[in-house]
Amino acid sequence: MLKQILTAAALTVTAACAQAPAEPAPLAQGSWSVDAAASSLSYVSVKSGEIAETNTFSGLSGSVTPDGAASLQIDLATVETKVDIRNERMRDIFFEVADNPTATVTADIDPAAFETLGVGESLAQTLKATLSVKGVEAPVETQVSVTRTAEDGVLVTSTAPVIVYADALELTEGLATLQELAGLPSITPVVPVSFSIAFKR
Repeated sequence: MLKQILTAAALTVTAACAQAPAEPAPLAQGSWSVDAAASSLSYVSVKSGEIAETNTFSGLSGSVTPDGAASLQIDLATVETKVDIRNERMRDIFFEVADNPTATVTADIDPAAFETLGVGESLAQTLKATLSVKGVEAPVETQVSVTRTAEDGVLVTSTAPVIVYADALELTEGLATLQELAGLPSITPVVPVSFSIAFKR
């Protein structure tokens, strides 16, 4: 009788172990791509010294390779300022999307820093990257929160805005043209950018 009880207990433990969920694969395994539907990128523009407006880009794509090479492509034609004529001017005059359709952000990430990140856990990091617009590059730096939302899902969110300077990207001439066309006394040449980028394996 004792032998039968021990055998049944052993079988129960074996079955429970077999059904236990496997540990999620390390983040460094495989390549990751941007989930555009779950991502967002916005910036705040200030005109006449006091009128702030939020603008967005909806065309986002990119990837992170297993060795940590990260890239984000921003489709500049998808800029949305909530004013049709302003959208047109941003596309055609400021960004000149016919010749410069995409802005790019690139960064090198250390995959080992996220090796132990479990589902539901977050990690704060300083992100240093390079922003390229119309062939001109400028370094950017911000604080981000990296959250593992699922075994094959990660969300990278800015916890402080990225400050982008028009002169660092040689965009002041285009800004002046926009200001003249709109009949404004000023357009602030510094914009804070915020983002929430979802990646899926």
